[in-house]
Amino acid sequence: MKTTAAVLYEVGKPLEIEELDLAAPGDHEVLVRWTHTGLCHSDLHIQQGDMGAWLPIVLGHEGAGVVEEVGPGVTRVKPGDHFVASFIPTCGTCHWCSIGRQNLCDMGAYTMRGHLPSGNWPLSGKAGRYGAMCMVGAFSTYGVIHESSAVRIEPEFPLQVAALVGCGVPTGWGSAVNSADVRPGDTVVIYGIGGIGINAVQGAHLAGARHVIAVDPTTLKRDTAMSLGATHAVATAEEALALSKQLTRGVGAASAIITVGNVTANVVDAAFEVVSKSGTVVITALAPFADKTITLSGTEAVLWRKTIRGSLFGDCNPTTDIPRLLELYRDGQLKLDELLTRTYTLDQINEGYEHMLAGELIRGVIVHEH
Repeated sequence: MKTTAAVLYEVGKPLEIEELDLAAPGDHEVLVRWTHTGLCHSDLHIQQGDMGAWLPIVLGHEGAGVVEEVGPGVTRVKPGDHFVASFIPTCGTCHWCSIGRQNLCDMGAYTMRGHLPSGNWPLSGKAGRYGAMCMVGAFSTYGVIHESSAVRIEPEFPLQVAALVGCGVPTGWGSAVNSADVRPGDTVVIYGIGGIGINAVQGAHLAGARHVIAVDPTTLKRDTAMSLGATHAVATAEEALALSKQLTRGVGAASAIITVGNVTANVVDAAFEVVSKSGTVVITALAPFADKTITLSGTEAVLWRKTIRGSLFGDCNPTTDIPRLLELYRDGQLKLDELLTRTYTLDQINEGYEHMLAGELIRGVIVHEH
């Protein structure tokens, strides 16, 4: 069959809208109709060359839709099911899945190779084989994914907000709840209030933090943070440092979470300084792979028992946490509708990313037309 997709042919160039051929699903593969896809900064890391991937590639990894057809052996979903894509697949049997670390599933090794675990390349066109980001490729009207990337959800949940629970929501929420282990009464500082940072704000608030300090130079993002659980919002790291000291009588923050668009040594330094003795710095943001963004005093880390840790997918287990987050949304404890700043058609995708880079979005969503 045919599908219309946004394709990256060359690093640094805009996405191009193309009609591609899509193969039928093979063993343990699923044909899906994408209905909504979030605009996530991780796709920009591919477009800007910060992370290497097969080119040409169909980007998009934060998506939701409807299962159209299943291949032989598929047990996780059936035709007609609504689903959210997990941008890291969950095989359920590797070492990491078996010990409850689905975000580290060994099948994730295929995410930037372009093809599915079987070696199949479902997408093809004028340039030959086309990859799919994270084995998802949700900037397309249709796709073929492995069943381990599909998390079935109840049809009561609106797909335009369910799509956000495929990446930005669990990554941010889990960065606070799981990775930073925010406890009631904590003071937490969050650097960068985009689609991930705003959910770190929500996670810290739900976990019972007394003070949640949002740091972002953009007024829209500071205001949104204040409406979704932040107790304070400032424009600079210097303001956050002074405020955290004031609020804690000089002790410092229990944790700092870095969710900026591109992590730098400066923001890591600021986060390391803002946390107290025994404090934790969580790095969720990405940068060019070869960049050295952590240049800290090991002695200070030892003497003050400070911890630096990375966080992938918010240390969540997608098969259980994606439905759980949607249940929190249904119960009114997690805000999702409020995250959606603007919707776009697929042919407006480059405009959407321009708006993101200009700081005009919390989350933009592509609404696919069929």
